[in-house]
Amino acid sequence: MRLLGRLFLAFTAATVCLPTAGAAAATVAPAPVIRADFPDPDVIQVGSTFYAYSTSSRPGRIPVASAPSATGPWTVRGDALPAKPSWAGDGGFWAPDVSRRPDGRYLMYFTGPSTATGRMCVGAATSANPLGPFQPAGGSPLVCDADEGGDIDPSSFVDTDGKRYLLYKNDGNAVGRPTILWLQQVAADGVTFVGGRTELIRNDRPEEAGVIEAPVLVKRPSQYVLFYSGGSYTGNSYFTGYAVSPSLTGRYTKAYRPLMTTATFDGAVQGPGGTDVLGDRAFFHGWVGDARHLYTAALGWAGDYPVVRGSRVRYEAERGTLNRATVRTGAAGASQGAVVAKIDHADSWVDVRVFAPVAGAYTAHVAYAAGYGDAQHLVTVNGTTRFTLDYPDRGWDNWTQVRAPLTLNAGWNTLRLQHRTRWAELDHVEIA
Repeated sequence: MRLLGRLFLAFTAATVCLPTAGAAAATVAPAPVIRADFPDPDVIQVGSTFYAYSTSSRPGRIPVASAPSATGPWTVRGDALPAKPSWAGDGGFWAPDVSRRPDGRYLMYFTGPSTATGRMCVGAATSANPLGPFQPAGGSPLVCDADEGGDIDPSSFVDTDGKRYLLYKNDGNAVGRPTILWLQQVAADGVTFVGGRTELIRNDRPEEAGVIEAPVLVKRPSQYVLFYSGGSYTGNSYFTGYAVSPSLTGRYTKAYRPLMTTATFDGAVQGPGGTDVLGDRAFFHGWVGDARHLYTAALGWAGDYPVVRGSRVRYEAERGTLNRATVRTGAAGASQGAVVAKIDHADSWVDVRVFAPVAGAYTAHVAYAAGYGDAQHLVTVNGTTRFTLDYPDRGWDNWTQVRAPLTLNAGWNTLRLQHRTRWAELDHVEIA
């Protein structure tokens, strides 16, 4: 599967402290909004109230919480699914999804343990109230194929033409088979299948460690964006990625780098996954001790590609706009093998466009190499704010990051890095 190249975006007005290498980061990291076990969140808004649902934990089979805003305060209300389906045995219920049907009732998809197959399977329940109680629909699961490892992590999607779909994962990694994210059209009731299912993506990347799951689909003006989680959910290697397609049924192309990882959050969130998207917010869980807390962060769209505030996005310097500088390919150890070189003259510079989901504080992490003494660039943000960025001599092709705190406008901004003293090459800029 062809991989997406990185997005290269641009700055639009800012105020900046005068940073030096190692200056304190200005990044605004997500903080938990439910500081208790609330994994695999799904969030909806009804009127002015937000409701969130999670995998089984102490409050019940499907815990439900509510809040007056996306950022809280959130209150856990109890169990939205107090009655166990007749087909299900004992054990946890995973990754619920709640949506509203055209008839006004609320439809819940969930994953439960099938007594008949011994595998986890997808079921449904309905309620007149988003808090529940939800009543199981039918006497059997919606999707339950033991040969493919069972089926988990359902989510709903309604396209702009009003057609409704169910997404889910076959749990192939549980039985040594491929793990695939599927799209299945359903009738307005959400439980009657229409036609066959379509494969969207499967586990085929090293960082996924054989596991992809938790599909959530969003329609943007130019493309469909499929969010998913990858890796083992049990630790900080869990991550959120995405894939895009110009059409609903594919072909979906995975992004070159994950959207959210422990590293892109600089450790502020451990194992960010189980992600849901609602408007301009991303909701996801992260490990805190032995529990997964609920986090939320601002979400923006840079050319219909997602950007989450607090999570680093990489912009390759060589894909910026260059003046009296050159692109050097085959650079050892450089991101994607190319860098900007010969930024050697007073009028040598590179413009890198970057994106901010909301206005506010961010940090630029500039990856450089300098081998003939300490060097400096003059950094200009949106043609106004200027400061000097120092590059300590660490040796050529030894790509090192220095930090610069920034205040950015919402949307595109332009960052110019211009020669000031001695010589440095630029690999990339990461904005968090």
